Amino acid sequence: LAGWAIADHMRTELVTDALAAAIRTRGSLAGAVMHTDHGAQYTSRAFADACRLADVRQSMSAVGSSADNAAAESFNATFKRETLKGRKGWSNEREARLDAFRRLSRYNTQRRHSRLGQRSPITYENTFHSTATTLTRAA
Repeated sequence: LAGWAIADHMRTELVTDALAAAIRTRGSLAGAVMHTDHGAQYTSRAFADACRLADVRQSMSAVGSSADNAAAESFNATFKRETLKGRKGWSNEREARLDAFRRLSRYNTQRRHSRLGQRSPITYENTFHSTATTLTRAA
């Protein structure tokens, strides 16, 4: 997970903010592929322009086909399950944002992934790159 944004809406600014966060984290996304669904925020001119400026190729599967988006859907399901842990919500927006930040940071730095040989994404990437390309561990 290279970048994320949290908001109480699903407008284009949410996804462009997440893309900008990924650029800040990685330094560059040149050559990356951004696979999304057909939501209005992803099909907007503003998001297309942001992807073009970042040299990110947009990818969308056919409407009704979830196969291409399976990895993202799996991540979303895991994030919801691990963050909510059976509760209905948070007492305030600040608490929700902090909890999401903690979980997303943990995802990159501590959570082991079977696909990565039981290593965290940052550990996995550091075996191939001399400098970290994901977020460093949050304090």
